[in-house]
Amino acid sequence: MFSFPLLTTIVFLPLAGALGMLICWRNDLWCRRMTLSVMMADLLLAISLFTLNAHQGTAGFPSGWLRIEDFTWIPAFGIRFTLALDGISLMLILLTAVLGILAVLISWKAVTQHVAAFHFFLLTMQTGVLGVFLSTDILLFYLFWEAQTIPMFFLIGIWGHDRRIYATIKFALFTIAGSLLMLAALLSLYLLHGRQSGHYTFSLLQLTSTTFSSPVELLLFAAFTIAFAIKVPLVPVHTWLPDAHTEAPTAGSVILAGILLKTGAYALLRFAFPLFPDAARFFTPWLICLGLAGVFYAGWIALAQKDVKRLVAYSSISHMGLIIVGLAAWNLTSLSGSLLQMINHGVTTSALFILIGMLDERLHIRQLSDMGGLWKTIPVWSAFFLFFTLASLGLPGLNNFVGEILILAGTFSAWPWAAVIGFFGLLWTVVFSLRMLHESLWGEPGTLRPPNIPDLTLRELIILAPLCMAVFWLGLHPGPVLDILQNSVSGLLTHNGRLAALAPSALP
Repeated sequence: MFSFPLLTTIVFLPLAGALGMLICWRNDLWCRRMTLSVMMADLLLAISLFTLNAHQGTAGFPSGWLRIEDFTWIPAFGIRFTLALDGISLMLILLTAVLGILAVLISWKAVTQHVAAFHFFLLTMQTGVLGVFLSTDILLFYLFWEAQTIPMFFLIGIWGHDRRIYATIKFALFTIAGSLLMLAALLSLYLLHGRQSGHYTFSLLQLTSTTFSSPVELLLFAAFTIAFAIKVPLVPVHTWLPDAHTEAPTAGSVILAGILLKTGAYALLRFAFPLFPDAARFFTPWLICLGLAGVFYAGWIALAQKDVKRLVAYSSISHMGLIIVGLAAWNLTSLSGSLLQMINHGVTTSALFILIGMLDERLHIRQLSDMGGLWKTIPVWSAFFLFFTLASLGLPGLNNFVGEILILAGTFSAWPWAAVIGFFGLLWTVVFSLRMLHESLWGEPGTLRPPNIPDLTLRELIILAPLCMAVFWLGLHPGPVLDILQNSVSGLLTHNGRLAALAPSALP
């Protein structure tokens, strides 16, 4: 245990900032400043976690964990307030903190109505996401899982575009359906473990020792996985995402693509696979096939999109499909690649949505046919758009290339056919990305586009600069991040015999 609850502070500091919004509710400038200050303080705390724990474990704690905070909450039902940090959650917390700051900065001038309410929901969603990445009590995880959904519902529904009501209701219905399945499954798991051991608990570390009959384990795994697959999203439960992205404000799209989608993949890795390893082994080929289906299907649909924001939304589905393939392959290389790619995708796709939002503020158009010739008109914006698109399609030397290569190499050692298919699936990414670049930067200018467009401002350059540096760093020197991830992945792969049976050497 630690004298200062650093993890708890990181999780609830944004919520405290949201409650503090009541003080300056009528002053828009102070709402923005307070939110930015809270987000920056949270980033500094996350950086302190990195410097204190990045290369060391904690004596007495299970392999792979760096820090644990455990408090009694509702002892009568075996519910504890347990937060735990490992290398995986550490990197995702850093990503969340950085994108939280950028979400505030890109909304500085874009959001002019109900400013206090907007920042209130932005901060509360930050607490929900951070709680998801740190909770190891499964009921606490579920509460944070639900808490992150509510603010996004309002962010899209109030500050979104023309069809925002349709998009937010669709998002809510998909999410609620998955959450109800997960709730039924976690309560069943709680009761089964209690009857077997005589000790009722929601602790992830204790629940992994539960034994099941095959049909029960398959049903419970399916319930958890469907809930997580909706959030990823996996084909065929993906249809809410393009609408949500298209109608969301820019900050909403950044949080949605950069962070919220990662909670689904993270939960699959952290909860579904460790709790139900035999069922995970049975469903592995299906997960791989669904991931590959997402790579091909979303890439194909993206190729037909005329709205640039909707195109990037489908590209997210394609990238997340490949990440699921790497997770399902379940070995050190593929898992490390998938986790790195989660960070990469958060950086590059967030940058693309930010750039599209900056253009939308100037032109109020998103159709590719209206965007031609931007390279001559706004060359600085165009250079950034070219750079992040090349990173997204996996250009060697930039960040996505490293993650994709690791995923394919790790998958090939266990499922060669899946790696080969995945490689050809990535060609779709190249095709629709190059089409997007050609039509927007070098195509014929649209009739709705004004001749004179202001280029990026200093504030906008400051927003894009850290993302640009992250792309280079993760592309040219990913070793430090991979070391942190691999230490935790190694502990996850070997922490019990049933889970280790998912390793490629144990596959038929």
